[in-house]
Amino acid sequence: QVQVAESGGGLVQPGGSLRLSCAFSGSSFSIYAMGWYRQAPGKQRELVAAITSGGKTNYDDSVKGRFTLSRDNTKNTVYLQMNSLKPEDTAVYYCNANKISPSGRKDYWGQGAQVTVSS
Repeated sequence: QVQVAESGGGLVQPGGSLRLSCAFSGSSFSIYAMGWYRQAPGKQRELVAAITSGGKTNYDDSVKGRFTLSRDNTKNTVYLQMNSLKPEDTAVYYCNANKISPSGRKDYWGQGAQVTVSS
């Protein structure tokens, strides 16, 4: 059974940095696409950044140039480096693992990590 688990959230001042980690287990990590989503209070969950199994990344416009997503296939882990954080980045951040199969897309979610940007 695939499992993903986030770590690294917390409280940071505006302009600061945090690094989120997502540990993957239960299957072959290298064939899964991975992503980070976030959900702020009263808002829908939104995609922040994603990385394909081949390492290609894409970012939401709101985080381009500030966030960097990477994966380490030797450690079964993805990292989201968040710099120049803004109060509007405050949200619960969820790690997602997904794979396309003949039966469709299968998604796995972590429990979320709180990121609070406040002075």
